[in-house]
Amino acid sequence: MPSLFAKSGRDDEMDSSLLGAGDFGVQFGLLPREKIELMVRRKMIQAEKELDEGQFQPASLDLRLSGRAYRVRASFLPGRERKVSEQLEALETDSISLEGNGAVLERGCVYVIPLLEHLNLPESILGVANPKSSTGRLDIFTRLITDNSDVFDRAARGYRGQLFAEVSPRSFSVRVRKGARLNQIRFRRLNSQQLERTDFGMDDKELREHHQRTALVDGDLNLRNGLVLSVGLGAQSVGNVIGYRAQKHADIIDVDRIAAYRVDDFWDEIRPRDDKGLILDPGEFYILASRERLQIPRDLAAEMVPIDPAMGEFRVHYAGFFDPGFGATADHRPGARAVLEVRSHEVPFILEDGQVVGRLVYEKMAAPPKVLYGEGDASNYQGQGLKLSKHFRME
Repeated sequence: MPSLFAKSGRDDEMDSSLLGAGDFGVQFGLLPREKIELMVRRKMIQAEKELDEGQFQPASLDLRLSGRAYRVRASFLPGRERKVSEQLEALETDSISLEGNGAVLERGCVYVIPLLEHLNLPESILGVANPKSSTGRLDIFTRLITDNSDVFDRAARGYRGQLFAEVSPRSFSVRVRKGARLNQIRFRRLNSQQLERTDFGMDDKELREHHQRTALVDGDLNLRNGLVLSVGLGAQSVGNVIGYRAQKHADIIDVDRIAAYRVDDFWDEIRPRDDKGLILDPGEFYILASRERLQIPRDLAAEMVPIDPAMGEFRVHYAGFFDPGFGATADHRPGARAVLEVRSHEVPFILEDGQVVGRLVYEKMAAPPKVLYGEGDASNYQGQGLKLSKHFRME
């Protein structure tokens, strides 16, 4: 498979300029939009097609699909000695054009799609990827793959090369085309003591202190290496509809069509029960909501992670990143619920109202973004309660 980008040498002057006091100062942490834009100007982020304004989020960059997808028999990682293109050639994959009106990616199948973006990172910056919120709510399993890597969703310090998305629709077949944005990447600047670390979350003491200044959650602050979240399954906490279950044999969804689909053509509503419980059926996909309302302060970002793999036979969330400003309100009170993308594993599993399902791990921004989530045109889920992806008309 031909490379999407020509090789380019590293410009040492560019690196030193980017890391100098005039650009980043001495701050470390997740880079805000303004520094990601600077990375583009310094050619640390390059693209086959010019990046557009809508790709830039307060603390991340949306990544775009290229014009060709490769259907593969199974998910894979190239390992440290191979490139993704070499693995695709070895698998004798089928090639699908995404030009023009695009193509349908069938549910249950796995595709690897080169992205239009290309990285040329210095040793002090690494990339961390995750699906976009709308991608997770459509039950599209999406992960970033890089060359010479044995992990998903990471671009190592100093990474130079192409980016690829593994895409596997689980509930609905979807139509995608060149330029579609299914995942996003954020960039973390490290100091010399952090270069070999893998955990960058704030400790509970720091979170308590921050909560006193800006409330992270309504109600009690429940911390366990991050903010503990519970599921809302009662009418009093969520409303007369407490969730949605994906239908088995629905139509194709075009990922570029916004507010184009009727909810009841794709989802079954879940009403609250007297016992405030819900039995998760194996293999079914559910959209639920947290009991808590949240807000992410301007100087922090957060990621939803499992509370403990031993606590239940289900998976919560595909897209778990929360930008600075998410859930903020005019009176500075937490105003948005976390939407939970839930799938049970091998056996039916009972969830109860208020049951712990996950936790938010917070990380410091290198600097607060100038425009927070909810202040821009692309903030589709600000102030949300229980909400499906932007593709559906919530009547």
